[in-house]
Amino acid sequence: MSLTSSDIARIAKLARLELEAPQAERMRTQINNFFGLVEKMRAVDTTGIEPLAHPVATIQDISLRLREDRVSEPNDRTANQQNAPALERGLFLVPKVIE
Repeated sequence: MSLTSSDIARIAKLARLELEAPQAERMRTQINNFFGLVEKMRAVDTTGIEPLAHPVATIQDISLRLREDRVSEPNDRTANQQNAPALERGLFLVPKVIE
């Protein structure tokens, strides 16, 4: 996948960024280089390779010290929402951002 200058202009518009021509070209080059790296990684055959929980596991046996997954605090919605500027039926109200 390769982006064109018009793709970069569209993305910049959606992100509400003002990019000068040199910045847009540098951005296009960087993003296309990233896509190239992703394509190289996707080309590697990983069939039969188990995922690692931690990269150090490739060179030594490690056991991760993970805490038990359990509820540690009560759900106190009222206390958590007392600083909210606007609420409605227990939900945060936020400004509309889609045009």
